Amino acid sequence: MNNQDTMPKKNLLSFQLNLKDFEKATDDEKLQQVRMSESTTFFKDGMRRLRKNKIAMASLSIIILIALIVTFVPMVYPYTYEQQLGVAQGKRIDKTYNNLAPFEYGETELERIANGEKIFPHIFGTDASGRDYAIRVIYGGRISLLVGFFAAIIVLIIGIVYGSIAGYFGGRVDLFMMRIVDIIYSLPDMLMIILFSVVLKQTLTPAIEGTTLAKMGTDMISIFIVFAILYWVGMARLVRGQILSIKQQEYVLAARSLGAKPRRIIQKHLLPNCMSVIIISTALQIPSAIFTESYLSFLGLGVSIPMPSLGSLASDALAGIYTYPYRLIIPAISIWLIVLSFNLLGDGLRDAFDPKLKK
Repeated sequence: MNNQDTMPKKNLLSFQLNLKDFEKATDDEKLQQVRMSESTTFFKDGMRRLRKNKIAMASLSIIILIALIVTFVPMVYPYTYEQQLGVAQGKRIDKTYNNLAPFEYGETELERIANGEKIFPHIFGTDASGRDYAIRVIYGGRISLLVGFFAAIIVLIIGIVYGSIAGYFGGRVDLFMMRIVDIIYSLPDMLMIILFSVVLKQTLTPAIEGTTLAKMGTDMISIFIVFAILYWVGMARLVRGQILSIKQQEYVLAARSLGAKPRRIIQKHLLPNCMSVIIISTALQIPSAIFTESYLSFLGLGVSIPMPSLGSLASDALAGIYTYPYRLIIPAISIWLIVLSFNLLGDGLRDAFDPKLKK
């Protein structure tokens, strides 16, 4: 009797436990089901992980903010980077504009303010030539970003093309192309920039006179040329190594057996599987190029006067470092903030897109 009495109770208990499996799903469970049902791609999956990285997203926000400032502020700013205040017809008529402290005004501006006019303040003061320092810092940031992105594009295009060809064909082609890379690695970039600068100053100056390139100067053009000649080799090696490990996969062999041409195999099958390395390397190339341009401009091998660069502004500030230390601190902080933001963003992209780091 005891066994018969206990059996229904056990069955009833198991039935009650099974009922919990049919309870309504929570909001988190529903969201998880939606994510599992959604079709995702490598890029979407990487961006989802990147958005969870607060440091990387904060760095991206800072980069976007700086890019907006250097792009749009000069359009509405009342001063230009080359405008010398207190100068009329090439002659200095008011020396009070030289070396103004932040939010100070020259005598002429003070008279206009006394007459009821509104004068936009010099936020960072003026330099020794009476030029508004804030707009020069903004233009310096624009030059740094342009150099960084331009160098990244050069490295991306040349490195991908060169590395993919060497990795796909292999054999003697790979051996020959990699020896060229070894030779390029041995070239000193600083010496190359100086040589190009001297040569271009004699040959290219008459041809670019009066153009936008003339404002940048032959030194900056030589920096771009050196980027195109020297700085792509790291990207090429990374892409080559990835393709060497991928090209033996079954889907690549299947594409070959179906008669696909090497160009199509590289574009459709190999490069998409190298995107993690390409994205990470490109993101980390930008701060490297910005820092290179900054210290070259600091040494006097950057943009031509009067166009400013953050490095040239820091170099000019050394003359009055004890009297006007903020002139060195402001461009130095700008360089630090830009480079740090790109480095942290690059680390976040590596964590998001590197398949070896997926959790």
